[in-house]
Amino acid sequence: MYQPRAYRHWVKDKDLVSFNVVVKETDLYIRARTNLKRKALKLVLKYRDTLERYIERHPSFLTSLEPVTIGDDAPPLVSEMAESARKVGIGPMASVAGAIAEFVGSQLLAFSPEIIVENGGDIYLKSSRKRLIGIYAGKSPLTGKIGLEINGQDTPLGICTSSGTVGHSLSYGKADAVIVVSKSAALADAAATAIGNLIAQPNDIPSGIEFAQGIDGLKGMIIIKDDKVGLWGEVKLCQMSIEEIV
Repeated sequence: MYQPRAYRHWVKDKDLVSFNVVVKETDLYIRARTNLKRKALKLVLKYRDTLERYIERHPSFLTSLEPVTIGDDAPPLVSEMAESARKVGIGPMASVAGAIAEFVGSQLLAFSPEIIVENGGDIYLKSSRKRLIGIYAGKSPLTGKIGLEINGQDTPLGICTSSGTVGHSLSYGKADAVIVVSKSAALADAAATAIGNLIAQPNDIPSGIEFAQGIDGLKGMIIIKDDKVGLWGEVKLCQMSIEEIV
């Protein structure tokens, strides 16, 4: 049986220090060269405050399931979320986990040349070498058996996952996992949700791939439904075992 958040240990590395930062709904698992927990906590509080203040003034930003219009005075975090959601046709909060992971992670790069920030299955990654990320796809027989290979020179990257069968996030589909890779973690997060909404059965995988191909800014993606996998773009799968990645 796989415990909740077990996938947090599925990023293979033994050279980084790991620590958690939790503020309300934000629950980050961070790896860096040194323990940057205090700095990370300050950043989480900063960006959460930015978002909460904006939502107080614009409640529809929180509740809308469709793209929303924002003003020129919107803070960068809000602008990134809104633009990412607009590209895929869904509400801006679908990108919140990836956006916070990226904004926190990119700021921490000033203190560590390598950073991995995981936020509810959404990852911001900057690495100097190859990393293998285990894929958690719920009850799919592929869970724990395949991983995503990321070359360090391709980072920083956002690697975000949406599932219609795992977790509490809103999804209209039944994909076991949709993993999207992009230079923008906010866009990867929003796109994973939008693509996942289209997958109810394995036969829907080609439609999901076609939709992904029309989203500007994606580098690649993986769709898993039951024992079927669909791939598109610059993604490389590798075989893994639980013994290797835990």
